[in-house]
Amino acid sequence: MTDIVLNIRDQFPILHQKVHGHPLIYFDNAATSQKPLKVINAISEYYLQENSNIHRGAHYLSNQATEKYEKSREAVRRLINAESTEEIILTKGTTESINLVASCLSQYLFQPGDEILISGLEHHANIVPWQIAAEQKGALIKVIPILDSGELDLVAFKNLLSPKTKLLALSHISNALGTINPVEEMIALAKEKGALVLIDGAQSAPHMIVDVQALDCDFFCFSAHKIYGPTGIGVLYGKKAQLEKMPPYQSGGEMIKEVTFKGTTFNDLPYKFEAGTPNIAGGIGLLAAVEFLEEVGLEHIARREAELLAYATKKLKELGGIQFVGEAKEKAAVISFLVDGIHPSDLGSVLDKLGIAVRTGHHCAQPIMDRFEIPGTVRASFAVYNTENEIDMFIEGIEKVKKMFG
Repeated sequence: MTDIVLNIRDQFPILHQKVHGHPLIYFDNAATSQKPLKVINAISEYYLQENSNIHRGAHYLSNQATEKYEKSREAVRRLINAESTEEIILTKGTTESINLVASCLSQYLFQPGDEILISGLEHHANIVPWQIAAEQKGALIKVIPILDSGELDLVAFKNLLSPKTKLLALSHISNALGTINPVEEMIALAKEKGALVLIDGAQSAPHMIVDVQALDCDFFCFSAHKIYGPTGIGVLYGKKAQLEKMPPYQSGGEMIKEVTFKGTTFNDLPYKFEAGTPNIAGGIGLLAAVEFLEEVGLEHIARREAELLAYATKKLKELGGIQFVGEAKEKAAVISFLVDGIHPSDLGSVLDKLGIAVRTGHHCAQPIMDRFEIPGTVRASFAVYNTENEIDMFIEGIEKVKKMFG
């Protein structure tokens, strides 16, 4: 284990405990990442020393909290290379970000017969909001099929695109399989047809450099809790021109500029979409999480996680009796698999008794499981603080389970 890895692990108190008498091995990072002391301390400090409501405060505590909260917006802008903080909307998470866009666009963009294009790799949160919007407006959902490799069928995608395509909603990385989609190419093709593009970046923002201006997507969403930050806060990036067209999502609080009984004037961007008292502690935790990513470096994170993915894949293949679900050429550090003769939930339960945390089931991606005609998978997902030694113990755990069920 290198000094760099040790130094990173030292920043995560939760990793230094035992579960069921065994050292905790946390391989459920696609669900949520653990939190470094930097984030924990930032949230604690807010509640200990700065707790106050933000914006329009005439006192020290409010000013301090406001300054830190707004710094999080600038940090996010910097992280994804947005043009302006006006384009950074703070939400409850990726799911709310997608729902916000779907709800607002459905009020003016979609007409009967229009088409909304999604992929077979999507998380439910990037399926259901579009189904609701389509049902309300008489639009149609079109689905890009998945190849046996777990990659999208790009030939079918090109054939599905048409002048009727009003929106492409696409995950950057599949949470269930780890497939990295060729979003740059797909965005460009969608733009040729005049479609708007929303990218679900929940799984890419923690693991790779994202440049929304280079991607040229209209919307990009992610959650703080997957980038080593707190739960309950996330990000919607939207091009300013698109956000200005969209009506408010909710009303009250910071999203208003002036209210009379004759009518209401809405606030400027980004506050137009931020009704009510925000998650202030979450925003301050998000700031600390982005700073953590910058300190470690997303280049280092991507390189380290690629090493872990290669090592774990090799070890699982050597083990035998493993069915990999999704073997895309371009993958994030996620392995979805089955063990011959063992139900995923049984494997997950026994691994838990050995202190090993993995995710089992359909991973909020039931259409993927239907495509491969399986009830679910075991998913091991890695982060920069994981180690090869943990992977070795994971393999030993699977060997023990195989003997139990053998």
